[in-house]
Amino acid sequence: MPKLGGEYEDLRKTVEAFARDVVAPVIGDLYEREEFPYDIVRQMGAMGLFGLPIPEEHGGMGGDYFALCLALEELARVDSSVSITVEAAVSLGAMPIYRFGTAEQRAEWLPRLTSGEMLGAFGLTEPGGGSDVPGGMRTTAVLDGDEWVINGSKAFITNSGTDITGVVGVAAITGERADGRKEISTILVPAGTPGFTASKKYSKVGWNCSDTRELSFVDCRVPAANLLGERGRGYAQFLQTLDEGRVAIAALSVGLAQGCVDESLRYVRERRAFGHPIGHYQAIQFKIADMEVRTHTARLAYYHAADRMLAGEPFKKEAAIAKLVAGDAAMDNARDATQIFGGYGFMNEYPVGRFYRDAKILEIGEGTSEVQRMLIARELGLSDL
Repeated sequence: MPKLGGEYEDLRKTVEAFARDVVAPVIGDLYEREEFPYDIVRQMGAMGLFGLPIPEEHGGMGGDYFALCLALEELARVDSSVSITVEAAVSLGAMPIYRFGTAEQRAEWLPRLTSGEMLGAFGLTEPGGGSDVPGGMRTTAVLDGDEWVINGSKAFITNSGTDITGVVGVAAITGERADGRKEISTILVPAGTPGFTASKKYSKVGWNCSDTRELSFVDCRVPAANLLGERGRGYAQFLQTLDEGRVAIAALSVGLAQGCVDESLRYVRERRAFGHPIGHYQAIQFKIADMEVRTHTARLAYYHAADRMLAGEPFKKEAAIAKLVAGDAAMDNARDATQIFGGYGFMNEYPVGRFYRDAKILEIGEGTSEVQRMLIARELGLSDL
């Protein structure tokens, strides 16, 4: 299991300080105004956070995925909107180009993506598809001479409509396999391409400083060379990307869970009732103890999944376990922190109010909790019974 020594610990401390000193003072106002944090993104780009797991020859920091997870956790201790912006930009925007792109595609996109000058997105989910990605996919891409012609729509796509969004990887049906199944490929669509439109941003319950939109493609033409990876391998590529992304989302979830512990510990020492700080009472102590147990357990789960990933070992089951446990921990801790704060926990001016609003999506995004249970059962061989 990775040890937090040397560069890992230096990174963790650097991001912790950045989140505390730069993000925390301004994020509440930005969140209430539902503004995308461009200045924070610019500063995170200068720090190299968008290039953490990308080799230096492509403009990255030459680190690994565990380093990215540590950064995501520390950011989410303060705000998940900022953390998910980095997670989606790296896991879904840059990493597929790094893993599956041609030398030309890497050279064109990665330097700007890893610097934070540009954000990338991935268009997979469709309005009527949800978790049934292959079955629900309707977006098509037809090869017409030396161009792909794309038609369809995508839903809930992060980082897809900001002023610095540069490219979206779009999963589309490009044909039919011999067995009758859909042939799915991924095609890179630059922002501003005629026929590609990002709708106005969703009004969301949480993650109010992140950018999430529906995308539409009407006779959208891009060069045939924009095919990402092999034709017909788009869904398989995404499944690999998603396994890694689940570890990252687990790290983000742990950060939110830890933030709930941090805020609760601070509050119960200051808030007094019946002559004592409320942390004096066993009912409060037990709540915070349970919150700490959930956070610690979820952190160990994502550390373990990351360790297997870095070692080149199978980690699909471990990623699903980490995502499931951490999402539950975030939701449970947010609920308990809100209860500890009482009426103040229901006020948006307090961080736990944001945590409560942000936690629910962690049981839905990047595969619902039900999907994680299905994956775990499948990895145990139960689907063959």
